[in-house]
Amino acid sequence: MTTAPRRRIRPYETLTGYLFVGPAVVLFCVMGLYTVGYGFALSFATWNGFTPNWTWVGLDNYADLLWRSPVYAPRVRHAAVNTLWVMIAAPALTVAVAFPLAVLLNRVKRFQSVLRSVYFLPYVTSGVAVFFAWQYILQPDGAVNFLLDGLGLGSLQQPQGWLGNPSTAMPTMIVVTVWGHVPVAMLLYLTGLQGIDRSVLEAAELDGAGWWRTNASVVWPLVRPITAIVVLLNLRESLQGFQTFLVMTNGGPGDHTNVLGLEAYRLAFLKNLAPTLGLASALGWILFAVALVLALINLRALRSRT
Repeated sequence: MTTAPRRRIRPYETLTGYLFVGPAVVLFCVMGLYTVGYGFALSFATWNGFTPNWTWVGLDNYADLLWRSPVYAPRVRHAAVNTLWVMIAAPALTVAVAFPLAVLLNRVKRFQSVLRSVYFLPYVTSGVAVFFAWQYILQPDGAVNFLLDGLGLGSLQQPQGWLGNPSTAMPTMIVVTVWGHVPVAMLLYLTGLQGIDRSVLEAAELDGAGWWRTNASVVWPLVRPITAIVVLLNLRESLQGFQTFLVMTNGGPGDHTNVLGLEAYRLAFLKNLAPTLGLASALGWILFAVALVLALINLRALRSRT
């Protein structure tokens, strides 16, 4: 059997391809590489966004954020502690909720697509609308306090609202964060479960493994790569995301729900023309470095177990 000779690509076809790709490459360089480089350079300067010139300060911004400044360093450390709590709790709770839901949904044969769409609905709903709905539910006369009162658990009610009490604000925000992360994690797990060879599950059943043992000892190890992806996505969002905290609490009450992403936003836009854009950029690069390290650790752990 002879193969047909490969057609030679003519020069004008190559040029046409470059012309089609060129605008996208230029746009990426302008909007991507230039802005990244601009932000990195800004982290070594002070600027308020309006004066014509920057003031170069070297590593002073990083030193002020991490230990030297009596104004910014304590706030960054406090926000880092809050962020750490979110980074620990959110991935663990997301996995603990999403995996069982995916296992149960995988057993449902009828209406699976409908249920999958219902579970995914929170993710595709407008974030701001969802956050305001949560605020309404969690306020002093909201649905949560009303439900607790109806169940005879009035002692658990929060007169200040669940977001107004310093002791419940952060746990409540973690719950809201997990609620937003579960849909994607569940669909990732469901995709992995549907890709498991049926013969593996049948072999476990023949060996006498029950439902719990099969999922704990057979299914769970097989979806470990998906768990790594879910954890990595949650870590990234927990470290760099701040929209939920901005809309629902703005870091309050006090600074009990202030996270690093929100602190960077405040330094950039809420300092009344103070030259803190360099500090905000430096904090952003610190977050990027931490996220990169966590991603490498996660990938290394995944490779060592596969």
